[in-house]
Amino acid sequence: MEKRWVINTLADENKIKELSKKLNCNPIIANLLFQRDIDSSEKAQIFFHPSLNMLHDPFLMKDMQKAVERLDSAIARDEKIMIYGDYDVDGITAVALLYIYLKDKYSVENLLYYIPNRYTEGYGVSVNGIDYAAENGVSLMIITDCGVKDVEKVKYANEKGLDIIICDHHNPGNTLPEAVAVLDPQRSDCDYPYKWLSGCGVSYKFIQAHSITHNLPMASLYKLLDLVCVSIASDIVPITGENRIMAFYGLQELNTNPNIGLKAVIDTSGVGKNMSVNDIVFKIGPRINAAGRVESGRKSVELLVAEDEEEAYRIAVELNSINDQRKILDHDITEEAINYLQETESEVGKKTTVLYNPKWHKGVVGIVASRLTEIFYRPTIVLTESNGLATGSARSVEGFDLYYAISCCAEYLENYGGHKYAAGLTMKIENIQAFKKKFESIVQETITDDMLVPQINIDAKIKLCDITPDLYAMLQKFAPFGPNNNLPVFMTENVVNFIGSKKVGKHNEHLRLVAVDDTRACNDKCGIGFGMGNMYEVINSGAYFDICYTLQENTFMGKTDIQMMLKDIHIK
Repeated sequence: MEKRWVINTLADENKIKELSKKLNCNPIIANLLFQRDIDSSEKAQIFFHPSLNMLHDPFLMKDMQKAVERLDSAIARDEKIMIYGDYDVDGITAVALLYIYLKDKYSVENLLYYIPNRYTEGYGVSVNGIDYAAENGVSLMIITDCGVKDVEKVKYANEKGLDIIICDHHNPGNTLPEAVAVLDPQRSDCDYPYKWLSGCGVSYKFIQAHSITHNLPMASLYKLLDLVCVSIASDIVPITGENRIMAFYGLQELNTNPNIGLKAVIDTSGVGKNMSVNDIVFKIGPRINAAGRVESGRKSVELLVAEDEEEAYRIAVELNSINDQRKILDHDITEEAINYLQETESEVGKKTTVLYNPKWHKGVVGIVASRLTEIFYRPTIVLTESNGLATGSARSVEGFDLYYAISCCAEYLENYGGHKYAAGLTMKIENIQAFKKKFESIVQETITDDMLVPQINIDAKIKLCDITPDLYAMLQKFAPFGPNNNLPVFMTENVVNFIGSKKVGKHNEHLRLVAVDDTRACNDKCGIGFGMGNMYEVINSGAYFDICYTLQENTFMGKTDIQMMLKDIHIK
């Protein structure tokens, strides 16, 4: 599918020169800073040198004082506390974080944790979880990464004699649950300065507030940032503001002295040195997620709170095996869905994909929805049967508010929640066709043609001679990379093939590019285009073309060069 290149607006030339001079940096770097709303040398210093002292006062979050007081009351009276979290990476890391923090300050016998079963209980707070807490004498339940929309479930918990503290980051409904405290920066009445924390991030602010109240050393709290970093990367929240600070220091912890459980995952997943956000997204997160997708998320919590290295390693190996099962399920269901969409005439020309198959594994429908969105590039919902209902996951395309479109179909839904680009939903099986029809109608009315074409956002046009070790070194200071602070993408126009380009890979499926532009004197640059082997004949014909790419160091036979990682090629 042809991709649409969108070039970010170049900042004012005089302002670029001024900032470049103040920072003594390449104008390309100054322009990249402006694109991130960093328009002064003071802001640049903060960006390039994040400090944990820059974290916001947790008491700026609505209900924080209430939450701390209720926790203190529970500890003082030896009440039983249960930590309840969602079955994905964000929920699992949040439960582990709260458990590790509290077990050092409280009797372990009075501390429980609970992860709902994806298949029998579903997303959010479950009746089973509440009943389990009540049956075990729990009087305080801390709910994390869910709960803000569970008004009726919280009411049920209250009737069972449970007090509730919610640590969530999802959009609330019109009515908040009647909890002792609802910590959620997305609340309309919450003035907390940073709105995009992960669920684990909100839980971190809770224990930060508790530590401040009791004058506890922050150093022990900072050691838990490895868990927060894993949640930030895996939940695809913006890596800006507080998230960037916590991810920055969390990565340092992961690379030097990780939690015993995380170290076991790192050791068994083949992650190399200098782990990045990408490594978490593609190697660490999926293994932690795998337990909740295929079996029970509780196993991943057991891993993350483990104190024995051998036990942690044993669980990590088991999660590796479960993740392999998940990959097979994911692959088979994706293939089946692709074949159906390609062979079914009624699906051609639609602006949405809504698929239901009662035999599909609930644990991987979110991954399948993501893959189908990448392939067919349209808002996608994949549903399966669970407890007599159709339940599943939705994924969007760049710029389209999926959550709004789903909310317009609420009349057909039993439950839904999520964000602009990803959501979960449940409906009666008999409502699927009506929902499918209305969802298609809403999307057709609100989506633009441009949104249905894959988009590559390009940060700047540069010449090949601009690619220098100094530029690359400065780019590394923009890390950690992620949503709203992506690895910069560059574009070079009017390049031509040079000696050395060829097809590579077992099946000649990749392209090794050696190219020059109009500054061609000794400025030939190498790049690799995965899956672009089919472009070789065209570029080898002598035609001029434009390339867009990111930059990466490549070491071969002891020599390190800066390599272009090609994202797309446009032939002139």
